Amino acid sequence: MIDEDIKKLDEIAKKMEGSDLPLEKSMDLFQEGIALVKKCTEVLQKAELRVKEIIETSSGKFEETPLK
Repeated sequence: MIDEDIKKLDEIAKKMEGSDLPLEKSMDLFQEGIALVKKCTEVLQKAELRVKEIIETSSGKFEETPLK
């Protein structure tokens, strides 16, 4: 779930900020973080599309309305 992925991203950031990791470990964590960011971005984009699809106008028709 996205909540777990965001928590994992936070943990990765703290590990990378808070200690002197070997370069290889830092690179692995960075790569894992990038993958999680991409995954979260996709989930959020899909959710935004779903919200846009369900917004109904007063005339009873559905229209795509940007989120604010």
